[in-house]
Amino acid sequence: MRHDILSDVLYGLNNADKIGRRSCIVPASSMIKNVLDVIKKEGYIGGYEFVDDGKSGSFSVQLISNINKTRSIRPRFSLKKGEYEKWGARYLPAKGFGILIVSTSKGVMSQKDAMKKGLGGQLIGYIY
Repeated sequence: MRHDILSDVLYGLNNADKIGRRSCIVPASSMIKNVLDVIKKEGYIGGYEFVDDGKSGSFSVQLISNINKTRSIRPRFSLKKGEYEKWGARYLPAKGFGILIVSTSKGVMSQKDAMKKGLGGQLIGYIY
């Protein structure tokens, strides 16, 4: 990505949730779709649907007022499978509260799933 579109999306979700919006429109890409899948699975958003605008499209995301903070992590730090607690302590407010979003060789997933599968990867964001 030329500039960090993921960062814009996560800020947009955070801001729309803070002001009480029920939905938010974000640009579409395969990376954004994978991140939204993780966020939905963890219960931070209600769902999303693709909106075809004749170009690259966008996602309409249902917000459920469950986001405290979400951010993209730049630069993309690489981490080994045993380093999730170290990075969680740096980006999350408390142990067991929130998730790190990780890009692994098996796709984008939460740090919980990556730990279960014994995978390392690159940190791309967090949400709590």
